[in-house]
Amino acid sequence: MSNNGTALLEIKNISKYFGSVIALQDVSAFVRAGEVTCLLGDNGAGKSTLIKVLSGVHKATEGEYLFNGERQDFDSPREALELGIATVYQDLAMIPLMSVWRNFFLGSEPTKGWGPFKYFDAKFGKETTTSELAKMGIDIRDPEQTVGTLSGGERQSVAIARAVYFGAKVLILDEPTAALGVKQAGVVLKYIVQAKNRGIGVIFITHNPQHAYPVGDHFVILRRGQVFGDFSKEEIPLEQLVQMMAGGADLEALKHELEEASQQGAAEAAGLAETAEAIGSDLPELGETPGEQGES
Repeated sequence: MSNNGTALLEIKNISKYFGSVIALQDVSAFVRAGEVTCLLGDNGAGKSTLIKVLSGVHKATEGEYLFNGERQDFDSPREALELGIATVYQDLAMIPLMSVWRNFFLGSEPTKGWGPFKYFDAKFGKETTTSELAKMGIDIRDPEQTVGTLSGGERQSVAIARAVYFGAKVLILDEPTAALGVKQAGVVLKYIVQAKNRGIGVIFITHNPQHAYPVGDHFVILRRGQVFGDFSKEEIPLEQLVQMMAGGADLEALKHELEEASQQGAAEAAGLAETAEAIGSDLPELGETPGEQGES
């Protein structure tokens, strides 16, 4: 899929090598404001490495990284965050025993006063957390409740709302629905759409096309560190996306292997049954002794 509009974030022919290991090779992708770009791939496809390149953890070995049309060369994730590129990882970087509002402002705590008289502005923190979560359609019972009491979907939602509040222009979500049940995954997908509707460019990394398709505007499929396909939603139906994710030829080969294994197993079972029957016919009947066999 070509980028006909203005991309908020774009990577061109990105490659990343770790010694002789090729983690990414000639990967190109983009995300526009108010759109969801889904990066799909199975384990080992290169998703984690790509996330780290996008968030400023790794520098690409080759290729261009553009943000608002300007080339970037981040030395740390902090630099990416200052530009408005926020990443929500699977572990969420939250402290379960701390309250929701303290986690919301973790690392950027609101304060009042100056110098040695500076103190946490708890009132502002609680009110802001409640109102910002409400803007995303999240109704929390009490900002003082500990994060550990929230469900997995609610924690993801708090992390997304936090990134939006602190000025995220691009939101990178690392497998946000991977460890969630059907209902909780649906909750997170709803908040992804909320972020998109607020004009944020969302990069949704997942291995589940069933989760990606309802919210995605375009889809980039990674396989073994390379782009296997790049499609807009109009260009690819869900069934084809699932087929490409599964690897059509590989899946067909696996199907034949399983059929052959099943047939071989059935033949072996039949052979064992015949052997057991033959052995059984040679055994004396119950109650007979060897000396009684053959007597008239």
